[in-house]
Amino acid sequence: MSSDAQQFQVDLRGVVDLLSRHIYSSPRVYLRELLQNARDAIAARSEVDGEGGSIRISPLSEETGEFVLRDDGVGLTASEVTELLATVGRSSKRDIFDLPRSDYLGQFGIGLLSCFMVSDRIVIRSRSAHGGASVEWVGSSDGTFQVVELDEELPVGTSVHLAPRFDQADLLRPAAVRELARTFAEFLPVRVTVEMPGGDVEITRPAPFLGEGGSDAVAEYGRDLIGATPMDVIEISEPGTGTRGVAYVLPFAPPPNVRQATRMYLGRMLLAERAPDVLPDWAFFVRAVVDSQTLSPTASRESLVEDAALEHVREQLGAGIRRWVLELGLTAPHLLTQFVAVHELGLKSLVRHDEELARFITRWLTVETTHGTIRLGDLVERYPHVRYARTVDEFRQVAGIIPASEVLVNGGYLYDADLIAALPELHPEVTVEQIDVSAELDRLDPPPLDDRDAAIALEDRASAVLAASGCAVVVRSIDRADLTGLYVADPAVLRAIDRRRTKGVTGGLWGGVLSRIDDAVGAARDDDLSARLCLNWANRVVRTLAGVADEAVFARTVQLLYIQALLAGHHPLSDADRTLMTTALSDLVSLSAGIGDDDFPFEI
Repeated sequence: MSSDAQQFQVDLRGVVDLLSRHIYSSPRVYLRELLQNARDAIAARSEVDGEGGSIRISPLSEETGEFVLRDDGVGLTASEVTELLATVGRSSKRDIFDLPRSDYLGQFGIGLLSCFMVSDRIVIRSRSAHGGASVEWVGSSDGTFQVVELDEELPVGTSVHLAPRFDQADLLRPAAVRELARTFAEFLPVRVTVEMPGGDVEITRPAPFLGEGGSDAVAEYGRDLIGATPMDVIEISEPGTGTRGVAYVLPFAPPPNVRQATRMYLGRMLLAERAPDVLPDWAFFVRAVVDSQTLSPTASRESLVEDAALEHVREQLGAGIRRWVLELGLTAPHLLTQFVAVHELGLKSLVRHDEELARFITRWLTVETTHGTIRLGDLVERYPHVRYARTVDEFRQVAGIIPASEVLVNGGYLYDADLIAALPELHPEVTVEQIDVSAELDRLDPPPLDDRDAAIALEDRASAVLAASGCAVVVRSIDRADLTGLYVADPAVLRAIDRRRTKGVTGGLWGGVLSRIDDAVGAARDDDLSARLCLNWANRVVRTLAGVADEAVFARTVQLLYIQALLAGHHPLSDADRTLMTTALSDLVSLSAGIGDDDFPFEI
């Protein structure tokens, strides 16, 4: 058996099909590839004789039956056209044109094959600035090509001729060609002209995001980009890679699920409308437009290669945006206030990962407290000891019993608890404490000694009434005479209550799962998983209730106080709770109307 090395047998027709139909996302890119090739050729000619600088496109017409793109670039000799256009997957264009990296766009030598998405036959006619005869290269989608020298003397440069496929003719017609040329080549440093039925249309114009056209042009470009007037414009750059552009600060908060994205150009040619990896993810509050001379595109030239150069650019552009935020408080505090108000939620997420920014921006962020909404800077100045509730439920349960001399922060909103917990790292003079709902209840004073027996009796009678609701009753003195009571339950209790409610509306399978969870939780806890209704002995209704002898009136009053405490704490009512409320109200109305015992609608 022979062990000699053998050559792979490649089906060139299959390779052409793979490259031209599968590597690119859309047939639209055919014009981008042709424009890049033409721009490369023009850059190469400038190194030869300083000439060249224009691209002219003749869209498909009924008279000619073909699309033509012409450039006055360096052109190709017979040997060059054979090597460049017949060697698939090799970056031979660099060797032929001997271009420096900053002028080289078409790195893969396969861009021309994208034309097979719109045409089964590509014709290239060219004459080299280095001299020699004019040549014609004809390539077919079956993987064959021919090269011949022409007797006629063509102008220096190259023209590409495409006859449309039956299903892609629209992409070669005037309207589509003008749109595609403007999309991809609007800011190229060469003149691009499209021949339209009504006359020539100039495509290229100054690039506002590169500082061309003045500040008004930059602002107008931003309005077109984001659909609103930007809050501010940030110049960003990384000179080492020739990367620069602008970041427009959004005047609105972007949707939370939208990733940071940048309109990306390479050598002023559009690479992608929404490149996701050019700026750090935390720069959610800007939409940037960036051009680079040296970053590497992927083979399809629709995204960037994730390499060390891109990582460095991302860090440096991010540093420029961070610097803008840091300087905003010194140069435009009113703008900083507006900026924080619009993007506060995202900034709270950001400062958890950026200590430098956190030290500056945290003081401008706000939190909800028992004294209203307060900036964190004011909070740490007024209160050396800050207490916070981890959840909204905990905050609502105990906010009414916090002394006026203290402050309680609602940490239940996204990022707020972590933000408060991190305050001592930024302000060492401040201490932070997370509250425990049960401990807060234990801090309350019991009723006066003379009233202790009546209060204990009230606890026992009321607990018996609410036993079916899974709620115990305690009596405490709260320094708010208008408050009848509080519904108090720590997070574990609330979760247990939610599971019990869910079991009531689910089938046997999920009910069994939730029962096992309850059993496991119960085995892990020694205390009773029940909520508590804390009645305020300082309230006149509660003290009066202790002396009510009529068990019907007492029971219905306790039930209504329980429902009132649930609603005051923003707790959802279960079906049983709503039934209890309706029944209690109806029965109290019946009692007040003097209905006799025989007609009384309930039993005690």
